Amino acid sequence: MTVPATIPRSDVDLFADDALDDPYPHLRTLRDAGPVVWLDAHGMYAATRFADVRRILADDATFVSGEGVALNDVINDLGRGTTLMSDGDEHRAQREIIGRPLTPRALAELRPEAQAIADALVDRLVARGHCDAVVDLAEVLPATWVPDLLGWPDEGRRHLVDWAAAQFDGLGPLNARAMAAADGILAMSAYAQQLAGSELPDDCFGARIQRAVERGEIERSRCPMLFIDYLAPSLDTTISAIGNAVWLFATHPDQWRLLREDPHRIKAAFNEVLRNESPISCFTRVAPAGADVGGVALPAGSRVLVSFASANRDERRWDDPERFDIARESAGQLAFGHGEHACVGMGLARLEGAAVLTALVERVGTISLAGPPVRKRNNLIRSFASLPVEVAAA
Repeated sequence: MTVPATIPRSDVDLFADDALDDPYPHLRTLRDAGPVVWLDAHGMYAATRFADVRRILADDATFVSGEGVALNDVINDLGRGTTLMSDGDEHRAQREIIGRPLTPRALAELRPEAQAIADALVDRLVARGHCDAVVDLAEVLPATWVPDLLGWPDEGRRHLVDWAAAQFDGLGPLNARAMAAADGILAMSAYAQQLAGSELPDDCFGARIQRAVERGEIERSRCPMLFIDYLAPSLDTTISAIGNAVWLFATHPDQWRLLREDPHRIKAAFNEVLRNESPISCFTRVAPAGADVGGVALPAGSRVLVSFASANRDERRWDDPERFDIARESAGQLAFGHGEHACVGMGLARLEGAAVLTALVERVGTISLAGPPVRKRNNLIRSFASLPVEVAAA
């Protein structure tokens, strides 16, 4: 593709180890360069400013998902027609099916159970006085309770977190991480195929997909992919958000004191966590007929990396965006996307995050790091592999 001479270029590899460890200086440079920058390392454009990212996400007619949202052609070809990589009526039909158990009313019925699990979990951690906030806290609800809701059998569950991480590595460029993810992607696909043909608990999310197939609402061949729509996003993104929340409060004790003084800020605090450390860094979109982004004309067929992480730290939208401030109005953050393709499971993620923060606020006086955190490098997910912390009872 010929890149217009008026569009700035960058040779930064946003998925190199150093960029994944600290992406924000690179993203700031891209924002300052212009509304759109050509990424030589990835052969596509990047939109990194808040207003442009939000408009792209809202305009699913101009910027389509049906040609794939990954940074490589292999996954884009394999994923076409899935909920993530479809448009229009096809997308809406699948989204409606997987969204039925995720309505506000349905989630409200789940809230007491999630809170009881989080309360008991934090009680145990406070009694110990220390924990790994990833394995012992962030992973528990997403990796144990949520699979119960989905109806997944015990067999295979121990692999779910790794399989989910592989899905997001596979959505990145074809680097070493994406190549290494192939086995996990195939294993999760096989697991989903097996589940689709299994007898599942009647009231679980998976059984509802099976009944939709029986009613003719969706083709049987789509059933395994809808299972994966639950499997992958329900794990890594929520684990990331909860782990990032603990890290931010451990490193910002003033903000933890503020939240404990006013627990009504929990929803706002979780939004600020999502803004400051977006769980998913980006997806891509394609403009088949070309498009205008921030006054810059893109040629027909342009693929654009749409950076949620950059938009959520854009100085044009947020005052002092590097600062973690739970008193900030962060409800407009784009960590869950925006528009018709916004994350269908965001309500469940918020429920889990609120349950954990509520349990911590009621029981924990101070949170502090007990050792160096270890980042979990993933092409798209911003998270920790290990986060040792000490917790003192309130």
